[in-house]
Amino acid sequence: QVQLVESGGGLVQNGGSLRLSCAASGGTFSMYAMGWFRQAPGKERELVAAISRIGSNSYYADSVKGRFTISRDSAKNALYLQMNSLQPEDTAVYSCAATFSPMLWKMVLNKDDYRYWGQGTQVTVSS
Repeated sequence: QVQLVESGGGLVQNGGSLRLSCAASGGTFSMYAMGWFRQAPGKERELVAAISRIGSNSYYADSVKGRFTISRDSAKNALYLQMNSLQPEDTAVYSCAATFSPMLWKMVLNKDDYRYWGQGTQVTVSS
């Protein structure tokens, strides 16, 4: 069983930056494709960014492309999301997710394909 714990959320002004972290335990970190999702009040959960098992490939939603960077550190069993130029519409609960992937390079883009989820961390961007 994989446990995921997010941290790093908070309140930031428009244009500011935050770095989210996701600590993974209970599994072999390098075997899992991972992603960051967010859910704003009244909206569906959406994929923000995804990364392959070895970090060779990454995907970004159009809304965050060029502003957010996903990365992973297998030595620390950690997933990160660096968020720059934050905007009020980025306000949401951000969650990390993991799922076993047999392929080193494959990203998982469908939220229904993720097996393990963290509890989430709130990000609020003031205007």
